[in-house]
Order: sequence, then structure tokens, then C-alpha cells
Amino acid sequence: MKMFDKVVIIGTGLIGGSMGLAIKNKHLAGSVTGLSRHQRNANLAKKIGAIDIIGKNLDVVRDADLIILATPPEAIIDIALKIKGRLKKDCIVIDVGSVKEKVVAKLNSCFPNFVGCHPLAGSEKKGVANLESDIFTGTICIITPVVSTNKKVLNKIKVFWAKLGAKLIIISPKQHDQALGHTSHLPHAVAFALINSIPEKFFGLSSSGLKDTTRISGSGPDLWSQIFLSNRNNLLCAISSFQKKIERLKLALENKDKKLLVKIIKSSNRKREKLG
Repeated sequence: MKMFDKVVIIGTGLIGGSMGLAIKNKHLAGSVTGLSRHQRNANLAKKIGAIDIIGKNLDVVRDADLIILATPPEAIIDIALKIKGRLKKDCIVIDVGSVKEKVVAKLNSCFPNFVGCHPLAGSEKKGVANLESDIFTGTICIITPVVSTNKKVLNKIKVFWAKLGAKLIIISPKQHDQALGHTSHLPHAVAFALINSIPEKFFGLSSSGLKDTTRISGSGPDLWSQIFLSNRNNLLCAISSFQKKIERLKLALENKDKKLLVKIIKSSNRKREKLG
């Protein structure tokens, strides 16, 4: 069932492009226009069927009913400032970035119908070539409203994500950034550091465990450096917590303390089971 006449997606990478594909497959919009910094990406998105029209410039937002900002964190705010004042009065704006507090504060002041969103979907693979129309099915989408968020718009965006197949969690932007600093940004930081700590001459002697543990170290450097800096304080807090845990394990090894090692491993086993 159509929810919007015209959707504009700014950033037709993995998440933005997959949203376009899902929107079209589920017939949620009359048309989907996509903009990308790289013409090749926009061309491929259209060829795959993720968008109907390739936008030439930001003026395409003028008659949009829904705008999806699917760029790295720094670009989200920059684009928001550029399109501010060009939109229809009832146009809804959402972002899908993985850092919320700074972005929500800025965009909420720019647009009366803004809702911060973060779909916990995707992979270390990036770019339009890896689009998946069902990437959101069964995943979590975090929505981060604030006191001034338009309730009618918020409810419409809840329905929108539900139609894309996502399960919704509603929390504040601050809670989002604290949680993701530990559950997403820290694992990426650890994966980057872990793979860099292993001599390449030993790669041929590795098991699937190393590939599983370091899979996300293949994530994009520009995007993730922006995410790290945008959520710097929460990530530093998470890294400090991790350092304490690794130091405790190191101390157990130095003291040949098998009892402590068993305790540490058992504790991790129990927590991992709770993760599911």
C-alpha cells in the first residue's frame, strides 16, 4: 500500500539503496528518486531497480513527501543545512545514521517533521552492488524521538519501518549513542585492532574463528572513522571497559592463574548465551 507519492533518498549505498529496493518492492511510494556523490552508484542503483529517477541536484527535494538521509554522519548535517527551506510544509525527513545525539539535535531544529532512525542492518560489505531488498526483515530499527517530535509523523514512520519488516525500539538519542558505542562501535574498533595485531605470515594457519571474529574489520574506513569521531566519548568509555577486561585476562596469564582464567571464560560463556 502506497504511503508516499515521492521519496527522495540521498545516499544510494548499501542502506539507502536497500531501502529504495524495499520501498519499491513493497509498493510504499509512487516514485523513488536517488542522489549520490558518484554518478556510477546512481546509475547502478537505477539499473538494479532501487530507484526510479536519478536526481541531478538537491532541488529534487522540493516536492518530496519523504526524504531519507543515508550518508555518513558528517554529510547528514551538511546536506540538512543545504536543503533546509526547500521542502514542502508536510515533508517528512528521516536519517539512518549510526550516531544520533548530535544529528538529531541539529536536524530537529532544521525540520518540523524530522524523525531520527537507525536500522541495525547491513554488513561489512558496502556499496550499491550489495543491495538486499529484504535486508530489514526481522532486524531492529531504533527510532530516537525527542520531546518536540511530531507524534503523527512519528506514528507514520513507525508504520513505515514495520512495513519494511523491522522490529522497532524507541529510545532517546543519548541512550542510542551510549548503547551503540558498546554494541557496535566497540566491536568494530576491536576488530580493526585485532586484525592489525596478527602478523600476516600466520594467516595461512588460521581457522574460521579468526575470519568470524574479524569479519567487520572489512568495513569502510571513511565511514567508520566518521562514526568513531562522532561518538567519541561513548566509544572511549567502551574501550576503557574493554581494556580493563583484557588486562584482567593478561594478569591471569602472567600469574598462571587457571582458576581466574576459567572464571573469565565461564562468565563470557554465560553472557554470550544471553545474546542469543
